[in-house]
Amino acid sequence: MNLIRSFFIAFSMYSKIPMPRTDWTKESMRYAMCFFPVIGAVIGGLLYLWIYLTGDSTGSLFRAAVAVLIPIIITGGIHLDGLLDTADALSSYKSMEEKLEILKDSHTGAFAIIVGGAWFILALGTWSEVRLEMMPVLALSFVLSRALSGLAVVIFPKAKNTGLAATFSEMAVKRTVAITMIGFILVFGVLAIYLNPVYGVPMDIAAGLVFFYYYRMSKNKFGGITGDLAGVFPDSVRACYGPYGRGGVPYKGVKR
Repeated sequence: MNLIRSFFIAFSMYSKIPMPRTDWTKESMRYAMCFFPVIGAVIGGLLYLWIYLTGDSTGSLFRAAVAVLIPIIITGGIHLDGLLDTADALSSYKSMEEKLEILKDSHTGAFAIIVGGAWFILALGTWSEVRLEMMPVLALSFVLSRALSGLAVVIFPKAKNTGLAATFSEMAVKRTVAITMIGFILVFGVLAIYLNPVYGVPMDIAAGLVFFYYYRMSKNKFGGITGDLAGVFPDSVRACYGPYGRGGVPYKGVKR
């Protein structure tokens, strides 16, 4: 029963897909992170279906625009908040403590607007170049990036003892979540290579490199990860091998 509750909590936190109301107890949240990559599978599946159904029947610009919006619709766009907050913090060149304060600031700075605008332009342009043969690997990227993000939440140092990342790390059964995330990473990483090594190999290499960079950056710039940084990481991974993706694990009920 706790697994079912964890599933409902995962989808209610990380997506806008309606789920039955569930009490957010420590027991019901233990395995919520294990289902985080499943939301990526839903997004990847819908994107694959969209590209498959439209084909040459629509203009590339319209097809790309809808592809950009699908993950935002599914997630409610909440992960974009982490990207914008992190852009403001990193661009401030202030102390570690001040960067963490910027992450909590509800105001949007100039650098957040610049990065957000550039991100949408890049996403639109790159999705307009996507061909159907790329989609199996690109769809898997939404699962892989979330598995890596979930793994980081339970094994990376935390910037503070409160907030999203700390809350999930504390409530999760870390060993179980870590093993589950590693399982997702291995299965879908290998599957991507099997389906199309031309795209799968670069995807796996990029994911590993960004995972290492993410660890170094979060530790050196912020003292560890936060909810905002956990949301930025999947975007950074997919930016290296795909047109666009949404990730992260923002939780509407916990202050970052």
